[in-house]
Amino acid sequence: MTPARKSTGRVAFVGSGPGDAGLLTVRAQELLAKAEVVVTDPDVPAGVLALANDKAEVRPAVGEPADVAKDLTAEAKNGKLVLRLIAGDPLTQPAVVAEVQAVSRTSAVFDIIPGVSPGAAVPAYAGVALGGTHTEVDVRGDVDWAGLASIPGTLVLHATSSHLAEAASRLVEHGMTPQTPVAVTSNGTINTQRTIDTTLASVSQDAGELVGPLVVTVGQAAGQRSKLSWWESRALYGWKVLVPRTKEQAGEMAERLRGHGATSHEVPTISVEPPRSPAQMERSVKGLVDGRYQWIVFTSTNAVRAVWEKFEEFGLDARAFSGVKIACVGESTAAKVRSFGILPELIPTGEQSSEGLLAEFPPYDDVLDPVDRVLLPRADIATETLSAGLRERGWEIDDVTAYRTVRAAPPPADTREMIKTGGFDAVCFTSSSTVRNLVGIAGKPHTRTLVACIGPKTAETAVEFGLRVDVQPEKADVPSLVDALAEHAARLRAEGALPPPRKAKRARRS
Repeated sequence: MTPARKSTGRVAFVGSGPGDAGLLTVRAQELLAKAEVVVTDPDVPAGVLALANDKAEVRPAVGEPADVAKDLTAEAKNGKLVLRLIAGDPLTQPAVVAEVQAVSRTSAVFDIIPGVSPGAAVPAYAGVALGGTHTEVDVRGDVDWAGLASIPGTLVLHATSSHLAEAASRLVEHGMTPQTPVAVTSNGTINTQRTIDTTLASVSQDAGELVGPLVVTVGQAAGQRSKLSWWESRALYGWKVLVPRTKEQAGEMAERLRGHGATSHEVPTISVEPPRSPAQMERSVKGLVDGRYQWIVFTSTNAVRAVWEKFEEFGLDARAFSGVKIACVGESTAAKVRSFGILPELIPTGEQSSEGLLAEFPPYDDVLDPVDRVLLPRADIATETLSAGLRERGWEIDDVTAYRTVRAAPPPADTREMIKTGGFDAVCFTSSSTVRNLVGIAGKPHTRTLVACIGPKTAETAVEFGLRVDVQPEKADVPSLVDALAEHAARLRAEGALPPPRKAKRARRS
């Protein structure tokens, strides 16, 4: 019998762009999700690596270009999709070009997926309009300074702080005026980006403290960037916001904070565990299948997850919800329900809380409703507000413990110190339990930390614990909470109570 022919692998040289994982190309994302081996450089952002296939082997590129190429081709000959991940753009880096050339001399099939060039992206994130004429040069190597100084248009220089003095003096020596505007950007396109406005005469003094690779724009366009500086001028730019949730739970909030320029720091305050006895949940799931319930009411994503896990345990799927109406306390819970292919019938249009749901929940009608019972799977510490309100509307309630919430372990010592000393600019509380548990495991946030609470119950608990509530949105959901915090920060800044975003870190140090 002829053995099956091994599938042909391939090598993909993929540029990860300048830093912001959101700038990764669609093709690069597709290959990251499929690659079986990822060979990466140390300066590839963690956010990009996080998009790699969970089952992929991720390892650093080791050795000279010929050694790396040999490793890549060996994996490809074994039938694997091998991804060579490079910060920036592959063919702009001599060492990577040498790797590509070495692979091209073999029989391996290879692709080149360009990344967004830092020379174009970083000035754009700094608000510098490069226009149609600009020149990009890496001044960390040999440079024709006379030729460079005579080129019309904006210069985009790749450098470190140690190169600034020489670059400025040589450009002035060859004819550029000392007062030529310069913008120096570090950590380009990520939330710690910092741009310093200066001139050739002062650049080494003003920007000498910046570390790491720098993108330096030289010319009149650099001096006109203030009106286009969209990235560093956002309301929460450079802020560190404490989020008392797990990374999995905080995904939506972290993305929203990032959109306003902040960095989220997740601190789990609650650990979710199964109920001590599974009997209640097992009877409830059987009741769903047998048509015992007219409604099931979900008050959290954890409750949705707990019911679905019990379904999977019994070999059930979404068909078990046939004939049962589903109500969700808010949009995030509804989104979790929809992720399983099910559309909820009721989500509050007003306040997204137990009270908001009760205000819109229909009373039991013995003519229209064939069954008078509601399943309410919740946490062990849930209040009686919802179940009592539903009973008042004529419904029989099966109030079932779907999961237990226990206090999480304390965060690391440095995080606790930041909480107590004001190292966080703000904290976003999404429930009363996150307030209680954060104070319990880490202490009260410092008075200089702004406190944002998702709704009235959460705010009431925060006040009980001696916290000053600065922000409470009109609508009790995560997007509204983050947006309200950003609006509050912008309002304080307009009143002169906060420094401009781009100067926030420097002002705090002083």
